Amino acid sequence: MPMLSFLLFVFVNSFTPGPNNFMAMSFGNKYGLKKTMTFCLGVGAGFFALALLCSFFNLVLINLLPVIKLPLTILGVGYMLYLAFKTLTSNNDNHHGRERNEGRDRNLFVMGVLLQFINPKGVLYGITVVATFLLPYYNSYFSYFIFSLFLGAVGIMSSCSWGLFGVIFQKVLVQYRRPFNVIMALLLVYSAISIVLH
Repeated sequence: MPMLSFLLFVFVNSFTPGPNNFMAMSFGNKYGLKKTMTFCLGVGAGFFALALLCSFFNLVLINLLPVIKLPLTILGVGYMLYLAFKTLTSNNDNHHGRERNEGRDRNLFVMGVLLQFINPKGVLYGITVVATFLLPYYNSYFSYFIFSLFLGAVGIMSSCSWGLFGVIFQKVLVQYRRPFNVIMALLLVYSAISIVLH
C-alpha cells in the first residue's frame, strides 16, 4: 500500500471542514472540551464501525450505494439542516442542571456515532479509503480491524482539534455568540448543500 498517499488522503479528509468538525467546534465553544470529548469519542466509534463495515461488506456496499444514496442523502441533509437550526436557535445560557448535562453527554456520544452513518460524504469516504487503500493490499480481518481502529482514532483527533479550537476561542466567541452560531449554522447548511451538489 502507498502509505504516504493513504495518510495524506485520511488526514486531509478528516481534518478539513465538515459536519463532524463544525459540530465539535461549536460544542467545544458551548460546553467546553470535557463534554465535547464525548461527541469526539462518538465520532471515532462511529467511524471505526463504519470503516469496519466497509471493509467486510465493501462489494455489497458498492452495489447497494446507487439504491441507498438518495435516501441517505435526504436523511443526511435533513439532519444537518436540523443541526443548523438547533445551532442557530441555541440558548446562550451555559449553565444547566447536572441531570440535563449527563443526558446531554450521552446524547453527544450517540450523535457522534450516528452522524457517521447518515453523512453521505462520510460513507463515501469510508468506502473509498477501504476500496482504494485496504482491500487491494490486505485480506485479513485483523488488518481490517487495525486500519479501522486507526481511522477511528484519526476521527477522534480531528474532531478534538476542532473542539479545542472552540474552547481556546471561547472567551472571544462568548462576546460574539450570536454571530458565531449564525456562522456555524451557515457552515452546516453549506455542508448539506455541497452533499446535494456532489
